[in-house]
Amino acid sequence: MDLGRFLVEAVVVSGASPNQLARSHPISRSWLFRLLGRYKQGGLAAVEPRSRRPKSSPSRTPAEVQQAIVELRQELVAQGLDAGAQTIAHHLAMRLGSAPSRSTIWRILKAEGLITPEPHKRPKSSWNRFQAELPNQLWQADATHWRLANGSEVEILNLIDDHSRFCLASVAYPTIKAADVLEAFTGAGQSYGYPARFLTDNAAVFSGAPRKGRVALESELDRLGIVSSHSSPYHPQTCGKVERFHLTLKRFLSRQAGAESVAHLQLQLDTFRLYYNQQRPHSSARGQTPFQTFHARLKAGPSPASSALQYRVRRDKLDGGGKVTIRHLGRLRHLYVSYKHKRQPVTLLVAGASVKVVAEDGSILRELTLDPERGYQPVGQQARSTMS
Repeated sequence: MDLGRFLVEAVVVSGASPNQLARSHPISRSWLFRLLGRYKQGGLAAVEPRSRRPKSSPSRTPAEVQQAIVELRQELVAQGLDAGAQTIAHHLAMRLGSAPSRSTIWRILKAEGLITPEPHKRPKSSWNRFQAELPNQLWQADATHWRLANGSEVEILNLIDDHSRFCLASVAYPTIKAADVLEAFTGAGQSYGYPARFLTDNAAVFSGAPRKGRVALESELDRLGIVSSHSSPYHPQTCGKVERFHLTLKRFLSRQAGAESVAHLQLQLDTFRLYYNQQRPHSSARGQTPFQTFHARLKAGPSPASSALQYRVRRDKLDGGGKVTIRHLGRLRHLYVSYKHKRQPVTLLVAGASVKVVAEDGSILRELTLDPERGYQPVGQQARSTMS
């Protein structure tokens, strides 16, 4: 029973003294006499506790805005996209011209039962966190696995800019080969400018060190004046930003219809990459999209002393004699590589007269400068083989 009702009944029914009750309970005489006055006017119902809620609340979020917040949350979750308060505020501002604060959106979602409060985590300021100061100062690359609708496993290569989290490339392959990595890296570099540093793990497609050699990617990075670095074994935190991107991407893919083929999966990757880069605000960029952050500042680049050559990439196959043909200065040039690699797929990196022939595992089968006086380019002093 409520204390106020108990005291009123003690006075009215039992005839207790109001002054005595006020002295023996933690209440004031004036409050007790106000209760007795309310009882005389409306009976016991008037003694019940009254709500302290104001009759009007001008600062209350309008009902239509609350509904829009709930609908946005459900829409983003259904698509497998980030549905936090910051992202909802960003989309709401684009739709309505303004949006409540993130804390207000969080409270509305909590009241609707759409989020569950979590225990306080370690503050981000306590972590030793590295972030490149400029776009293109550092790129990160890594591969991850995914399954098609028929259960077959494929691989996805992701490249991101460390400063802005801008996704430079997201490409699906049946199996990633070293030549694929080089082609994706070259395409990203030609579109957005080459980085000063390139960070990967120690997978065979990125590094030839486990085989005590070098892959074509490493050779190309050296030529461009780009510093190549690799994470420590069993320490994925070094490439933490691209690892985190894998999770965000897979959450989106898990909400889509199962991809029937690599081409179908690539369409889904392109859709997500467009949204991620240009529509989704990133918490590390103070609410800006990766696209805005990437283009907001001057970009870093390779060492100025690096070569100015820009290679074009061409896929081909060695013939039965271990040769490949390329057109240079209007004539076909026949490059002998090796009879041991006959009929094997290769990647040609061509920059004017400079040519590299790269195997599927990334090893450089032959590197030479074309002799314009010869149609057949024999293996000699300037046509050296650098097998790895």
